[in-house]
Amino acid sequence: MNRDGRSRTRTYAVGALALLALATGCGDNGGGAAAPAGGGTSAAAPRPTGAAAPTSAAGTPAPTAPAPAGADAAAWAKWNLKPLAPAPAPPTDKPIKLERTGTVPVFSEVKTTDKVVFITIDDGAEKDPKFVEMLTELKVPISMFLTRDIVKNDYGYFKPLQALGNHIQNHTVDHPVMSKIPAEKQKSEICDAQSALTQQYGTAPLLFRPPFGDGANTPTLNNSVQQCGPRAIVLWRESMQIHDMQYQAADKKLKSGDIILAHFRGPKELKGATMTQMFGDLLARIQEQGFSVARLEDYIQAPAS
Repeated sequence: MNRDGRSRTRTYAVGALALLALATGCGDNGGGAAAPAGGGTSAAAPRPTGAAAPTSAAGTPAPTAPAPAGADAAAWAKWNLKPLAPAPAPPTDKPIKLERTGTVPVFSEVKTTDKVVFITIDDGAEKDPKFVEMLTELKVPISMFLTRDIVKNDYGYFKPLQALGNHIQNHTVDHPVMSKIPAEKQKSEICDAQSALTQQYGTAPLLFRPPFGDGANTPTLNNSVQQCGPRAIVLWRESMQIHDMQYQAADKKLKSGDIILAHFRGPKELKGATMTQMFGDLLARIQEQGFSVARLEDYIQAPAS
């Protein structure tokens, strides 16, 4: 990816600095198709029976919007894009099944034969109203991994995106390199963000992404995640830069079930390109390879309550 915090009271400007210093990806540092720090291999997800739907902080079922039906051709043309093929219906038998307790799995792709990929967008630094317009019109699903101190100046920006059916997930308080901080600090980074995001958005994040992918496969971080509520650690197989992706695979091609990393970024970090231009280029690259975009959470079975 591309973006060490020492205090939960750090201001937005200081918290943003750690992110924006590595503006082309939260783990590969813009230097090629490197795997996330801590390893990008997938661990086998536990497969319990009778798993239930996600629940809110109050323990009630969280609302789940249906998968987008897809936008019409005119909407795609407005954004100078060719339409993506609609994603297939979400599988009834979810490929990833999460347990309520115990070690959480680490994964960077979803095992599926559906010709789909998943877009995840990190941190929340850029809050471009045109991006909300774009997502509203194109109905492309995303998952948002938000950093508390980066979004707390405008939690409201992400609520229209959430209302479209896009889930809010956990990306720490202020984006530190997790392996370089002690266990208690790791825990506070995850737990404090979990509490804030749950309060603001009404549903507890099910997933966690460590900044830069760092420490993802370490027992210390896994234990901290377990104590704070998320039930999986999510990495990625490709990261979107400005006009194209960086790939971990040697053939530099998308595979079914790949998780793609992008960031909420604007012209200052994208060499003049806007958030919508970057996202449009990402969709074009996906379309060129014949893939659809599905919602990651539609392929994950939440733990039984």
